[in-house]
Amino acid sequence: MTYAPHTRAFYDADSHIMELPDFLKRYADPALRDEIPLVSYSASIVTDEEVAVIMSQGGRHSADHVAAQIALGDRLIESSKEIQALGAFNPSDRSTAMDLLGFRKQLVFATHSVAMPFSPSSKLEPRLRYGAARAHNRHMAEFCRDDSRLMGVAIAPLDDPDLALLELDFALENGLSAVWIPHRPCGDRSPGHVDLDPFWARLAESGAPFLLHVGGAPLQLAKAWMNNGRPPTKDWLGGGENLRTKDIALLHEGPEAFLTMMVLDGVLERHPGLRGAAVELGAGWVPELLRRLDWVVKHWSRNDANLQGLRRTPSEQIIQQLAFTPFVFEAVGDLIDQSSPELYLFSSDYPHIEGGRNPIGRFETALGARSEAIREKFYAENFLRLFPDARRHTPNIADQAPTFA
Repeated sequence: MTYAPHTRAFYDADSHIMELPDFLKRYADPALRDEIPLVSYSASIVTDEEVAVIMSQGGRHSADHVAAQIALGDRLIESSKEIQALGAFNPSDRSTAMDLLGFRKQLVFATHSVAMPFSPSSKLEPRLRYGAARAHNRHMAEFCRDDSRLMGVAIAPLDDPDLALLELDFALENGLSAVWIPHRPCGDRSPGHVDLDPFWARLAESGAPFLLHVGGAPLQLAKAWMNNGRPPTKDWLGGGENLRTKDIALLHEGPEAFLTMMVLDGVLERHPGLRGAAVELGAGWVPELLRRLDWVVKHWSRNDANLQGLRRTPSEQIIQQLAFTPFVFEAVGDLIDQSSPELYLFSSDYPHIEGGRNPIGRFETALGARSEAIREKFYAENFLRLFPDARRHTPNIADQAPTFA
């Protein structure tokens, strides 16, 4: 049996690899290799000792460890976590994990290797920023190459529009399925700047979506916000991200600002074929975003000539072109009622602990008595709207379904 019931198709909009230290160095251009840093787990619950043991075994889990993970069967997602997870960094093991998870397709993001290429520092030379992005994209393409269920996500910082376009073309030519964009200003530009229009046009033409994801911008608030005159509280360390109480409360601000610019600067209007999603950034903020942007355009377009050319309301643009993954603890059924069933995507976050031990079970509880049609959109159809080619090369649905704990 598999974790995902065989009574329906499940498309997973969020999973990760846990990069080994040389993830970027090994795939960087030789001339840059000495300047590309090792991937660090310093802000993670993964310990240096765990990484050292794996590296001492040739960058693999031991045969006994792999066998123990496989023996978990349909309980794999419950117990197989972080760098010790089956397929955390080995592609053949990841295929075995997919056999046990039972998802039709799975987007695959990096965890720690984007820190350098996504850094907002203006001091980072473009050759290093984009050299690290190229190394990431080469490695991600190889990781996902031999299993059509794995949909690799490229990265492309937008700070240099010309280099971003070159990296996009490389990613598309090498079979990567989507492009992760940092949700911050693009250097000194809005993402809706005219200099970036060729990038959005090329992405729309290709059919590949852009993705925002936690880690695509600085995670933690400025230190001043944390200074309340009291002793600091203990951090909660997630699998890939250290999000403290105040950080998670305001996590939506970055992606909300980015997508607001995409609407108000007319990017979605000019490129109706462009699709995108905000992943592992929560979704509780989405219904209010639709309402706010609709009234902003309605009232401010009287004076703002840039808004007067919009033929669709912001909410129509967002519902038609974007999607969002709720956290397992968010009431996705209520979010659907407040906005649209077209907007939300299922995700597991495998193998990060933030995804929970039984994401399908928790989402099922949140969906409650809502219809089969709504469930089909959440688990499959909204994903396929973003990735229509994902219908291809899909294993057959088996007859028997496991039950959930």
